Amino acid sequence: MSIKIFNIGDTVSVLDEALDGIVIAVKNNEITIETTDKFMMTYFVNELVKINKSNDLNNITKSDTLSKINIDTQPVKKYNTPTFKSDKVERGVPEFDLHIEKLVKNSRGMSNYDILTIQTETAKRHVEFAMRNRIPKIVFIHGVGEGVLKAELDFMLNRYEGISFQDANYQKYGLGATEVYFKQNVR
Repeated sequence: MSIKIFNIGDTVSVLDEALDGIVIAVKNNEITIETTDKFMMTYFVNELVKINKSNDLNNITKSDTLSKINIDTQPVKKYNTPTFKSDKVERGVPEFDLHIEKLVKNSRGMSNYDILTIQTETAKRHVEFAMRNRIPKIVFIHGVGEGVLKAELDFMLNRYEGISFQDANYQKYGLGATEVYFKQNVR
């Protein structure tokens, strides 16, 4: 392992800071520099790098490079950068349209009670499926109408523990949708 050699008057740059300066003192492996802002600061040898002025670069030959420039040959530390990978593929939020024409082929002859029962039973199946499969969020599209289906959904969702719900994104759904969140228990 070779050691970096700094001499008084060398122009240096601090590795992990945006500071440049001139070496004014050398003591063992500590180097004191005067920054371009006229501050005196002390650093360890491995925290500094010598800066060659542009006109000096033209005068350096290959033999000068090998003989005069000493570089710390210690391996560069590799820092573990956190990577965030999900074990599940991110998918869109499941949306379920509860309009009766989306649920049955023909609603002709059905009473309002029958329609509401089909809609709420469908919503209940989707809620229980999401709970079993640990789906964190679903959206029910119920429309605005007179608010009967929304009120029935609110009543049904209030009976479940571990569920919270709110009106869905207005820009995307307007007033006719409800977002349902399922609190996940850590297993």
